[in-house]
Amino acid sequence: MDRRTRVLLGLVVCAVALRAGTASAQNNFEIQVYGSETVAPGSTMVELHSNVAAEGTRQTTDGVLRTQGAFHETLEITQGITPWFETGFYVFTSIQPDTTWEWVGDHIRPRVRAPESWELPVGLSLSAELGYQRRSFSTDTWTMELRPIIDRQWKDWYVSFNPTFGRAIKGENAGRGFEFSPAAKVSYSMTRTVAFGVEYYGSLGPVGHFDRVHDQQHQIFPVIDLDLGPQWEFNAGVGVGLTPSTDRLIIKVILGYRFDWGGAARR
Repeated sequence: MDRRTRVLLGLVVCAVALRAGTASAQNNFEIQVYGSETVAPGSTMVELHSNVAAEGTRQTTDGVLRTQGAFHETLEITQGITPWFETGFYVFTSIQPDTTWEWVGDHIRPRVRAPESWELPVGLSLSAELGYQRRSFSTDTWTMELRPIIDRQWKDWYVSFNPTFGRAIKGENAGRGFEFSPAAKVSYSMTRTVAFGVEYYGSLGPVGHFDRVHDQQHQIFPVIDLDLGPQWEFNAGVGVGLTPSTDRLIIKVILGYRFDWGGAARR
């Protein structure tokens, strides 16, 4: 195998690893570390997730469109069902560099949490996500995810850990089984309205047989959270990719508003 062939093969492997990892690491459409709380019954949380890869993939690879310059817009609607159960629905879209607005796919995400009456020292919840994404945006068209969520608030400090397990049901990576994609967040409230933190997102590869570090995904996001009132959510950050298989620079913003119907009870 000559040098040129090895280089081309390496580029293909990196591209496949990027798309496989991204399927488990939220596809760069919904970049968020989950908290354990669920939406209260009688309430509906509407969130807009916006992000753009300022420095990402620059060409179509293996039929998957480039990420650089593409604005990803995701509408998330979450309905509280009971004090410990909610269901979320996502609509993924992408505005391409040529200004074409594309529908990417949809996901559904039921989630349960440990009731407050258990008086646990940490918050616990579990979400299960199932969804479809078009082949031009992912080498895997049907995927599923299991996301345990553990978090804790210590006065002004907040910590959350999401040891996520995802797999492709249909697509090029369906044979890889469950892949481990951890996410974590640490933040500190500087004032009543402003908190600064760091978020981490990774995709390490199949459970029991991780990919080489070169082919894994690791991203660090310095973030800011604003407390604009009990109905609002605001999070923004700039992410830096730490490996060749990760988009190098991503800017993200999450804006959410909760609608209470008929005087829904607060959590």
